Amino acid sequence: MHRYAFIAAMLTVILPSIPAQAVSEKDKMATCKFGADAQKLQGAARDTFMDKCMADRNDPRGPAGAATGAPPPK
Repeated sequence: MHRYAFIAAMLTVILPSIPAQAVSEKDKMATCKFGADAQKLQGAARDTFMDKCMADRNDPRGPAGAATGAPPPK
């Protein structure tokens, strides 16, 4: 019984110190460049895309079928 209490106490101390999937600027830049290359963006369109991609925002995307008005597949 003491073993379980000890394990629970250790997890309570250790888990908050572990970063939850932190993304570095380098990783984020690589992802944004890949997205811009996949869309074959150039010039001002690429700059706008990169600025929006690198911004620290979490814009809601909405449901997948919202743009077409079709119900989402089941």
